[in-house]
Amino acid sequence: MEYRKLGGTGTIVSTLCLGTMTFGNESSEEVSHAQLDRFVEVGGNFIDTADVYSRGTSEEVIGRWLATRSGVRDKVVIATKGRFPMGDDPNAAGLTRVNLSRALDASLRRLGVDTIDLYQAHAWDPLTPIEETLAFFDDAVRAGKIRYAGVSNFLGWQLQKAALITRFRGLTPIVTLQPQYNLLAREIEFELVDVCRNEDIGILPWSPLGGGWLTGKYQRDSEPTGASRLGEDPGRGMEAYGPRNSDTRTWRILDAVRSVADQRGASMSQVSLAWLADRPAVTSVILGARTLQQLDDNLGAAGLHLSDKETALLTEASTPVVGEYPYGPQGVAQRDRKI
Repeated sequence: MEYRKLGGTGTIVSTLCLGTMTFGNESSEEVSHAQLDRFVEVGGNFIDTADVYSRGTSEEVIGRWLATRSGVRDKVVIATKGRFPMGDDPNAAGLTRVNLSRALDASLRRLGVDTIDLYQAHAWDPLTPIEETLAFFDDAVRAGKIRYAGVSNFLGWQLQKAALITRFRGLTPIVTLQPQYNLLAREIEFELVDVCRNEDIGILPWSPLGGGWLTGKYQRDSEPTGASRLGEDPGRGMEAYGPRNSDTRTWRILDAVRSVADQRGASMSQVSLAWLADRPAVTSVILGARTLQQLDDNLGAAGLHLSDKETALLTEASTPVVGEYPYGPQGVAQRDRKI
């Protein structure tokens, strides 16, 4: 396992992070604890969850694991998130001081810890001034309830605004961004990656395997079946499968990943994760596994680095489709300047 700084902080985390959205839902508590044990065994020290994952059950599963593993709390960095509804109360949602204070205290109880290492806004809240949210983060750090603050699913302007407010008001900075990012979904490169590099914000990609597509489990023009999220829910499966299946870019990317994997003697998952882990500003890639076998395969990406030629092949094959402006050739030309 390799390690990097958590954004602009001095805290060190593994380059692979164990995501726990499946805990208490698709993964039983026994399987979840086995995943946590295996992850720590191979050197992983970064665990991500959220209050809405199985409506608090994921945090409770982690909490019971922490309580029965002597000394492990001091060795792992725990991240969780708040923002989405956990009840019918109209104030039990959003990034308000009211909701986040309740949500944070509930997460602390479920996890059975005194302090959460990284507390993240799960998504932008258009109803709440971002100043209110950032002030809450600052107060929570001063109270010793959290150590660092991060955000998830923000747009470029939203992240830049938050970063500037914390700087000029002397508030706890935003140290991480958790966005969707993988070979099939590279749109954060349009602006968010530049904001993160400029503000020393670490990127924690979720869905690094594109919902299973980058594992090679789906076949062109074949309806998904079997033990997969799309296969087990035919209605949802075809709704999600159809557009991506009909996109020639999808299969161009998968062919490139398969080519590198075959030459490497690695799985397609491992190659896809290795490409992502070495992208600019990426701190740690969030793994999401339903079984111990899936996790073991993903952990095979630890320490795997692709050659420049392999990286270029995947990067070129997965180039996002854009128009002329503002991210295409016309926009790039207008912003360009050389001596």
